[in-house]
Amino acid sequence: MTAGPAGADTRTKLLEGALRTLAEHGIAKTSARSVAASAGVNQALVFYHFGSVDELLAAACRYGAEQRVARHRDRLAAVTTLAELLRCGRELHEEERAGGHVAFLAQVLAGAQTQPRLAPATAAGLDLWTTEIEKVLVRILANSPLGEFTDPVGLARAVTGAFVGLEMYEGVDPEGAEQAFEALEQFAALAGVLDELGPVARRAVRHRLRRTEKVQGGA
Repeated sequence: MTAGPAGADTRTKLLEGALRTLAEHGIAKTSARSVAASAGVNQALVFYHFGSVDELLAAACRYGAEQRVARHRDRLAAVTTLAELLRCGRELHEEERAGGHVAFLAQVLAGAQTQPRLAPATAAGLDLWTTEIEKVLVRILANSPLGEFTDPVGLARAVTGAFVGLEMYEGVDPEGAEQAFEALEQFAALAGVLDELGPVARRAVRHRLRRTEKVQGGA
């Protein structure tokens, strides 16, 4: 069934209501009634548009990720170094936490452990972020000595996983999360030093990395 303008508006209200309800009350208290109340519509419309609360939450997860990635896409596209990527990540982290989006992410991750329908949507939402980060890493590493020895796809997933973990970790150990961010900044600074090396030094670094790679491959 194709929704008209009014139906599309109602769907959007329900999606945004689901995001607010999850962030403010947690998945245990998210129901058709609570979402409908947040959206300002009749709760029967939850089932009319989505079939079930689980389907609504899955759609809301995808919708929320699409909205957040679209909001920050231009900022990520302007990143040119690992240090800038980390700085951008910290800024996004603060904005997302202040906007309640970290709380939402925590709830859907928790819910996906016990509600199978949420898992694919949660993974798809994280993949949207991973795709944008991968684009940045491909661009950054293209002319770096590290680029030849680094898999941007795997590294993008590691970065996404690290930031998701830090967002969760900060809630219980802010000092530990800050130390982790500082460690990442040190790594970014080291990568920056490598990028500034002259041709001879770069060749030496590549040679050393190739030797290390061969040793590890033969282990």
